[in-house]
Amino acid sequence: MAGGCVVLSDSTWQQPLPEYCSDARAVVVSSVADSVRAKHPGRIIVGVDGRTAAGKTSFGHELAHALAGHGLTVLRASLDDFKQPWRDRHRYYRESGEGYYRNAFDYVTLTRVLLEPFSAGATAVALCSIDPITQIDHSATRVPAPAVAVLVVDGVFAFRPEIDRWWDLRVWLDVDGDHSIARGVERDRARVGLASLSLHRDRYGVAEAIYLTEVGPVSRADVIIDNRNFDAPSIMRL
Repeated sequence: MAGGCVVLSDSTWQQPLPEYCSDARAVVVSSVADSVRAKHPGRIIVGVDGRTAAGKTSFGHELAHALAGHGLTVLRASLDDFKQPWRDRHRYYRESGEGYYRNAFDYVTLTRVLLEPFSAGATAVALCSIDPITQIDHSATRVPAPAVAVLVVDGVFAFRPEIDRWWDLRVWLDVDGDHSIARGVERDRARVGLASLSLHRDRYGVAEAIYLTEVGPVSRADVIIDNRNFDAPSIMRL
């Protein structure tokens, strides 16, 4: 079907579409895409959640391109592009595990410029607020949003009460804490060096433990995917 496309934000914190997708992974992505398409016509918002390095952004891209293949316009956003400015990190105590969980993300701006207007049928929305790399504020930059469109948003803590009500479909990518830390350390070693282990164990790991205890995101998910093996994921709930 012709006419589909994926619209990305202006953020420089972009992860490319995975170059390889196994047959088993393609089946899982296709199954979730079918669940999205089965929703009512019009605007649909999908939240992709999971521990750090669970594969949320990659899956979000794969799902978006699968939906575009069915002729849909898909807008892509990541919660990493809606954090408080890094210059205010001490004000928000975001360098500790609990501070990161409580204060790092700007849910007010996310709701104001993206989730609420998209849900209400606005013709244009913002896909990024503060760029994580450049710290440039893109919240005034709007992209067109057609009447029939899907918004796919990935990020940790996506099912928090502040924003949970906006999702029409909740996808949880399941990996255990050890997998999360190991993958995160490997991914970020080149960027932060020896601090990578502490970053994932003492900040992200602590924040996610609070989230799992206080919110119970797994129980909120409509779709759960065991994503410990990228090439052989499996659907645990659909």
